[in-house]
Amino acid sequence: MNTADFDYRLPEQLIAQEPVTPRDHARMMVIERDTGAVSHRRFFDLPAELRPGDLLIANDSRVLPARLYGRRLDAEGNPGAAVEVLLLEQKERDLWEVLVRPGKKARDGAELLFGGGLLRAKVEATVEGGNRLIRFVWEGDFYALIERIGQMPLPPYITEKLEDAERYQTVYSKELGSAAAPTAGLHFTPELLESLRQKGVRLGYVTLHVGLGTFRPVKVDDVTQHKMHRERYTVPPETARLIEETKAAGGRVIAVGTTSARTLEAVYRQEGRVVPCEGSTDIFIYPGFRFGVLDGLITNFHLPQSTLIMLVSAFLGYEETMRAYRLAVEEQYRFYSFGDCMFIR
Repeated sequence: MNTADFDYRLPEQLIAQEPVTPRDHARMMVIERDTGAVSHRRFFDLPAELRPGDLLIANDSRVLPARLYGRRLDAEGNPGAAVEVLLLEQKERDLWEVLVRPGKKARDGAELLFGGGLLRAKVEATVEGGNRLIRFVWEGDFYALIERIGQMPLPPYITEKLEDAERYQTVYSKELGSAAAPTAGLHFTPELLESLRQKGVRLGYVTLHVGLGTFRPVKVDDVTQHKMHRERYTVPPETARLIEETKAAGGRVIAVGTTSARTLEAVYRQEGRVVPCEGSTDIFIYPGFRFGVLDGLITNFHLPQSTLIMLVSAFLGYEETMRAYRLAVEEQYRFYSFGDCMFIR
Protein backbone atom coordinates (compact mmCIF):
# COMPACT_ATOMS: atom_id res chain seq x y z
CA MET A 1 0.00 0.00 0.00
CA ASN A 2 1.04 3.59 -0.57
CA THR A 3 1.29 6.17 2.18
CA ALA A 4 -1.03 8.45 0.19
CA ASP A 5 -3.78 5.83 0.54
CA PHE A 6 -4.11 6.88 4.20
CA ASP A 7 -4.78 10.54 3.48
CA TYR A 8 -8.09 12.22 4.25
CA ARG A 9 -9.46 15.75 4.30
CA LEU A 10 -9.67 17.34 7.75
CA PRO A 11 -10.94 20.89 8.32
CA GLU A 12 -8.58 22.69 10.65
CA GLN A 13 -11.38 23.61 13.05
CA LEU A 14 -11.86 19.94 13.91
CA ILE A 15 -8.37 19.69 15.46
CA ALA A 16 -9.09 19.80 19.18
CA GLN A 17 -7.06 22.47 20.96
CA GLU A 18 -8.18 21.63 24.49
CA PRO A 19 -9.60 18.58 26.23
CA VAL A 20 -13.29 18.06 26.90
CA THR A 21 -14.49 18.69 30.44
CA PRO A 22 -15.35 16.37 32.09
CA ARG A 23 -12.94 13.93 30.47
CA ASP A 24 -15.52 11.20 29.89
CA HIS A 25 -17.88 13.49 27.94
CA ALA A 26 -15.86 13.05 24.76
CA ARG A 27 -17.82 11.56 21.87
CA MET A 28 -17.25 7.92 21.01
CA MET A 29 -17.93 6.27 17.65
CA VAL A 30 -18.67 2.59 18.22
CA ILE A 31 -17.90 0.33 15.25
CA GLU A 32 -18.74 -3.36 14.88
CA ARG A 33 -16.03 -5.12 12.91
CA ASP A 34 -18.28 -7.99 11.80
CA THR A 35 -21.16 -5.92 10.44
CA GLY A 36 -19.71 -2.45 9.96
CA ALA A 37 -22.55 -1.01 12.08
CA VAL A 38 -21.77 2.40 13.56
CA SER A 39 -23.34 4.14 16.54
CA HIS A 40 -22.54 7.46 18.21
CA ARG A 41 -22.17 7.58 21.98
CA ARG A 42 -20.31 9.41 24.74
CA PHE A 43 -17.31 7.92 26.49
CA PHE A 44 -19.22 7.64 29.75
CA ASP A 45 -21.40 5.08 27.91
CA LEU A 46 -18.44 2.70 27.72
CA PRO A 47 -19.65 0.37 30.54
CA ALA A 48 -22.85 -0.25 28.58
CA GLU A 49 -20.79 -1.20 25.52
CA LEU A 50 -18.73 -3.82 27.40
CA ARG A 51 -19.54 -7.20 28.90
CA PRO A 52 -18.65 -8.68 32.30
CA GLY A 53 -15.41 -10.57 31.83
CA ASP A 54 -13.98 -8.13 29.31
CA LEU A 55 -10.43 -6.91 29.99
CA LEU A 56 -9.12 -3.44 29.19
CA ILE A 57 -5.35 -3.08 28.84
CA ALA A 58 -4.14 0.49 29.35
CA ASN A 59 -0.74 2.16 29.17
CA ASP A 60 0.19 3.63 32.58
CA SER A 61 3.15 5.63 31.27
CA ARG A 62 3.30 9.21 32.54
CA VAL A 63 4.41 12.11 30.35
CA LEU A 64 7.71 13.63 31.35
CA PRO A 65 7.67 17.47 31.32
CA ALA A 66 10.52 17.08 28.88
CA ARG A 67 10.81 20.60 27.47
CA LEU A 68 13.49 22.54 29.32
CA TYR A 69 14.25 26.23 28.83
CA GLY A 70 17.71 27.40 29.82
CA ARG A 71 20.82 29.34 28.96
CA ARG A 72 24.17 28.50 27.36
CA LEU A 73 27.12 29.62 29.47
CA ASP A 74 29.45 32.06 27.75
CA ALA A 75 33.25 31.98 27.81
CA GLU A 76 33.27 33.63 31.24
CA GLY A 77 30.80 31.11 32.66
CA ASN A 78 27.87 33.51 32.73
CA PRO A 79 24.36 32.72 31.43
CA GLY A 80 24.13 33.79 27.81
CA ALA A 81 21.99 32.81 24.82
CA ALA A 82 18.64 31.12 25.43
CA VAL A 83 18.31 27.42 24.53
CA GLU A 84 15.44 24.96 24.47
CA VAL A 85 16.12 21.28 25.16
CA LEU A 86 13.67 18.44 24.60
CA LEU A 87 14.49 15.16 26.36
CA LEU A 88 14.17 12.24 23.94
CA GLU A 89 15.79 9.13 25.41
CA GLN A 90 17.78 8.31 28.53
CA LYS A 91 21.01 6.54 27.57
CA GLU A 92 22.62 6.34 31.01
CA ARG A 93 21.68 7.60 34.47
CA ASP A 94 22.84 11.12 33.62
CA LEU A 95 23.18 10.96 29.82
CA TRP A 96 20.27 11.81 27.51
CA GLU A 97 19.71 12.13 23.80
CA VAL A 98 17.99 15.47 23.27
CA LEU A 99 16.78 17.88 20.64
CA VAL A 100 18.27 21.37 21.06
CA ARG A 101 17.00 24.62 19.58
CA PRO A 102 18.78 26.54 18.22
CA GLY A 103 21.34 23.85 17.44
CA LYS A 104 24.11 26.38 16.81
CA LYS A 105 23.97 27.27 20.51
CA ALA A 106 24.78 23.69 21.50
CA ARG A 107 28.03 22.67 19.88
CA ASP A 108 30.05 19.86 21.45
CA GLY A 109 31.45 21.01 24.78
CA ALA A 110 28.82 23.71 25.35
CA GLU A 111 27.60 24.04 28.94
CA LEU A 112 23.93 24.65 29.65
CA LEU A 113 22.07 25.94 32.68
CA PHE A 114 18.42 25.27 33.62
CA GLY A 115 16.18 26.32 36.48
CA GLY A 116 18.53 29.06 37.57
CA GLY A 117 21.32 26.55 38.15
CA LEU A 118 19.32 23.70 39.70
CA LEU A 119 20.23 21.61 36.65
CA ARG A 120 23.40 21.83 34.59
CA ALA A 121 24.43 19.99 31.46
CA LYS A 122 27.30 19.61 29.00
CA VAL A 123 26.94 18.71 25.34
CA GLU A 124 29.08 15.61 24.75
CA ALA A 125 28.36 14.75 21.13
CA THR A 126 26.20 15.35 18.08
CA VAL A 127 24.44 12.21 16.82
CA GLU A 128 22.58 11.16 13.71
CA GLY A 129 19.78 13.52 12.77
CA GLY A 130 21.37 16.46 14.56
CA ASN A 131 20.29 15.45 18.06
CA ARG A 132 22.74 15.90 20.94
CA LEU A 133 23.98 13.74 23.76
CA ILE A 134 24.15 15.81 26.92
CA ARG A 135 25.24 14.84 30.43
CA PHE A 136 23.36 16.38 33.35
CA VAL A 137 24.56 17.33 36.80
CA TRP A 138 22.07 17.86 39.64
CA GLU A 139 21.37 17.23 43.28
CA GLY A 140 18.51 15.17 44.68
CA ASP A 141 15.83 13.41 42.58
CA PHE A 142 16.28 14.04 38.84
CA TYR A 143 12.66 13.31 37.89
CA ALA A 144 11.25 15.41 40.71
CA LEU A 145 13.44 18.25 39.49
CA ILE A 146 12.29 17.81 35.89
CA GLU A 147 8.65 17.87 36.99
CA ARG A 148 9.43 21.11 38.82
CA ILE A 149 11.24 23.03 36.08
CA GLY A 150 10.15 21.28 32.86
CA GLN A 151 7.16 22.00 30.64
CA MET A 152 4.81 19.57 28.92
CA PRO A 153 5.83 18.81 25.29
CA LEU A 154 2.43 19.17 23.63
CA PRO A 155 2.07 17.97 20.02
CA PRO A 156 2.86 20.60 17.36
CA TYR A 157 -0.75 20.81 16.18
CA ILE A 158 -1.90 22.07 19.61
CA THR A 159 -1.34 25.80 19.58
CA GLU A 160 -3.33 26.76 22.67
CA LYS A 161 -1.64 26.91 26.09
CA LEU A 162 -2.68 24.10 28.43
CA GLU A 163 -3.55 25.61 31.80
CA ASP A 164 -3.63 22.33 33.74
CA ALA A 165 -0.74 20.00 32.82
CA GLU A 166 -2.57 17.05 34.41
CA ARG A 167 -5.08 17.15 31.54
CA TYR A 168 -2.28 15.75 29.35
CA GLN A 169 -1.88 12.83 31.77
CA THR A 170 -4.20 9.87 32.21
CA VAL A 171 -5.77 9.54 35.66
CA TYR A 172 -3.92 6.22 36.09
CA SER A 173 -0.51 7.42 34.85
CA LYS A 174 2.29 6.17 37.07
CA GLU A 175 5.55 5.34 35.28
CA LEU A 176 7.29 8.57 34.25
CA GLY A 177 9.04 8.44 30.89
CA SER A 178 6.86 9.33 27.88
CA ALA A 179 7.43 12.25 25.54
CA ALA A 180 3.74 12.22 24.57
CA ALA A 181 0.55 11.03 26.23
CA PRO A 182 -1.15 7.71 25.39
CA THR A 183 -4.16 9.79 24.39
CA ALA A 184 -6.90 7.15 24.24
CA GLY A 185 -6.64 6.91 28.02
CA LEU A 186 -7.26 10.63 28.55
CA HIS A 187 -11.02 10.00 28.48
CA PHE A 188 -11.13 7.91 31.66
CA THR A 189 -12.16 9.34 35.04
CA PRO A 190 -11.90 7.62 38.45
CA GLU A 191 -15.69 7.40 38.52
CA LEU A 192 -15.82 5.70 35.13
CA LEU A 193 -13.13 3.22 36.17
CA GLU A 194 -15.22 2.35 39.22
CA SER A 195 -18.32 1.87 37.04
CA LEU A 196 -16.35 -0.53 34.86
CA ARG A 197 -15.23 -2.53 37.90
CA GLN A 198 -18.82 -2.76 39.13
CA LYS A 199 -19.83 -4.03 35.68
CA GLY A 200 -17.29 -6.84 35.99
CA VAL A 201 -14.84 -5.36 33.47
CA ARG A 202 -11.26 -5.82 34.58
CA LEU A 203 -8.35 -3.46 33.97
CA GLY A 204 -4.72 -4.36 33.43
CA TYR A 205 -1.72 -2.18 32.67
CA VAL A 206 1.33 -2.23 30.47
CA THR A 207 3.95 0.49 30.27
CA LEU A 208 5.17 1.78 26.93
CA HIS A 209 7.08 5.04 27.00
CA VAL A 210 5.84 6.99 23.99
CA GLY A 211 8.63 8.61 21.96
CA LEU A 212 8.41 11.71 19.80
CA GLY A 213 8.75 9.38 16.83
CA THR A 214 5.01 8.94 17.14
CA PHE A 215 4.68 12.39 15.48
CA ARG A 216 7.17 11.73 12.71
CA PRO A 217 5.55 11.56 9.27
CA VAL A 218 5.93 8.55 7.03
CA LYS A 219 8.30 9.82 4.34
CA VAL A 220 8.34 6.83 1.99
CA ASP A 221 5.72 6.10 -0.65
CA ASP A 222 5.70 2.36 -0.02
CA VAL A 223 4.32 1.75 3.48
CA THR A 224 6.34 -1.44 3.90
CA GLN A 225 9.59 0.53 3.62
CA HIS A 226 8.90 2.72 6.66
CA LYS A 227 11.18 2.21 9.65
CA MET A 228 9.52 2.59 13.03
CA HIS A 229 11.19 4.18 16.06
CA ARG A 230 11.91 1.98 19.10
CA GLU A 231 10.04 2.39 22.38
CA ARG A 232 10.59 0.76 25.77
CA TYR A 233 7.85 -1.39 27.29
CA THR A 234 7.08 -3.47 30.36
CA VAL A 235 4.42 -6.16 30.82
CA PRO A 236 3.98 -6.99 34.54
CA PRO A 237 3.08 -10.50 35.75
CA GLU A 238 -0.42 -9.43 36.85
CA THR A 239 -1.28 -8.21 33.35
CA ALA A 240 -0.02 -11.38 31.68
CA ARG A 241 -2.12 -13.41 34.13
CA LEU A 242 -5.25 -11.34 33.47
CA ILE A 243 -4.89 -11.79 29.71
CA GLU A 244 -4.46 -15.56 30.04
CA GLU A 245 -7.48 -15.84 32.36
CA THR A 246 -9.64 -13.65 30.12
CA LYS A 247 -8.83 -15.61 26.98
CA ALA A 248 -9.43 -18.93 28.75
CA ALA A 249 -12.85 -17.73 29.96
CA GLY A 250 -13.88 -16.48 26.51
CA GLY A 251 -13.67 -12.80 27.40
CA ARG A 252 -12.41 -10.03 25.17
CA VAL A 253 -9.05 -8.28 25.46
CA ILE A 254 -9.45 -4.63 24.48
CA ALA A 255 -6.47 -2.31 24.10
CA VAL A 256 -6.82 1.27 25.29
CA GLY A 257 -4.80 3.02 22.61
CA THR A 258 -2.34 2.11 19.92
CA THR A 259 0.56 2.01 22.40
CA SER A 260 -1.10 -0.75 24.43
CA ALA A 261 -1.95 -2.55 21.19
CA ARG A 262 1.65 -2.40 19.95
CA THR A 263 2.98 -3.66 23.27
CA LEU A 264 0.68 -6.68 23.42
CA GLU A 265 1.18 -7.65 19.79
CA ALA A 266 4.97 -7.17 19.96
CA VAL A 267 5.23 -9.53 22.93
CA TYR A 268 2.86 -12.03 21.33
CA ARG A 269 4.84 -12.03 18.10
CA GLN A 270 8.05 -12.66 20.02
CA GLU A 271 6.81 -15.16 22.63
CA GLY A 272 3.69 -16.74 21.10
CA ARG A 273 1.66 -15.45 24.07
CA VAL A 274 1.73 -12.48 26.44
CA VAL A 275 4.27 -13.14 29.18
CA PRO A 276 5.80 -10.91 31.87
CA CYS A 277 8.72 -9.13 30.25
CA GLU A 278 10.38 -5.85 29.43
CA GLY A 279 12.27 -4.66 26.40
CA SER A 280 11.87 -2.38 23.41
CA THR A 281 9.96 -2.68 20.18
CA ASP A 282 9.83 -1.12 16.74
CA ILE A 283 6.85 -3.20 15.61
CA PHE A 284 5.02 -1.61 12.69
CA ILE A 285 1.38 -2.65 12.32
CA TYR A 286 -0.29 -1.94 8.99
CA PRO A 287 -2.94 -3.71 6.84
CA GLY A 288 -2.11 -7.38 6.43
CA PHE A 289 -0.90 -7.75 10.02
CA ARG A 290 -2.32 -10.76 11.86
CA PHE A 291 -3.36 -9.90 15.41
CA GLY A 292 -2.79 -12.49 18.10
CA VAL A 293 -4.22 -10.80 21.20
CA LEU A 294 -6.62 -7.96 20.46
CA ASP A 295 -10.39 -8.36 20.34
CA GLY A 296 -11.13 -4.66 20.56
CA LEU A 297 -9.47 -1.25 20.37
CA ILE A 298 -10.24 2.16 21.89
CA THR A 299 -8.39 4.87 20.01
CA ASN A 300 -8.55 8.55 19.09
CA PHE A 301 -8.72 9.88 15.54
CA HIS A 302 -5.20 10.16 14.13
CA LEU A 303 -3.24 12.25 11.65
CA PRO A 304 -3.51 11.50 7.92
CA GLN A 305 -0.77 9.22 6.56
CA SER A 306 0.42 8.37 10.09
CA THR A 307 1.50 4.97 11.38
CA LEU A 308 -1.37 5.23 13.88
CA ILE A 309 -4.13 5.34 11.27
CA MET A 310 -2.32 2.46 9.55
CA LEU A 311 -2.56 0.41 12.76
CA VAL A 312 -6.28 1.16 13.03
CA SER A 313 -6.70 0.12 9.38
CA ALA A 314 -4.94 -3.16 10.11
CA PHE A 315 -7.44 -3.92 12.88
CA LEU A 316 -10.67 -2.58 11.39
CA GLY A 317 -9.88 -2.92 7.71
CA TYR A 318 -8.68 -0.24 5.32
CA GLU A 319 -11.98 0.60 3.59
CA GLU A 320 -13.90 0.54 6.86
CA THR A 321 -11.35 2.81 8.54
CA MET A 322 -11.38 5.43 5.80
CA ARG A 323 -15.17 5.33 5.77
CA ALA A 324 -15.22 5.87 9.54
CA TYR A 325 -12.89 8.86 9.24
CA ARG A 326 -15.01 10.42 6.52
CA LEU A 327 -18.05 9.93 8.74
CA ALA A 328 -16.23 11.46 11.72
CA VAL A 329 -15.52 14.58 9.65
CA GLU A 330 -19.15 14.77 8.50
CA GLU A 331 -20.38 14.39 12.08
CA GLN A 332 -17.95 17.05 13.35
CA TYR A 333 -15.99 14.78 15.69
CA ARG A 334 -12.95 16.39 17.31
CA PHE A 335 -9.58 15.00 16.15
CA TYR A 336 -6.13 14.14 17.54
CA SER A 337 -4.78 14.14 21.10
CA PHE A 338 -7.53 16.15 22.83
CA GLY A 339 -10.24 14.92 20.49
CA ASP A 340 -12.94 12.28 20.49
CA CYS A 341 -12.47 8.54 20.08
CA MET A 342 -13.66 5.35 18.47
CA PHE A 343 -14.32 1.96 20.04
CA ILE A 344 -13.77 -0.86 17.55
CA ARG A 345 -15.04 -4.28 18.61
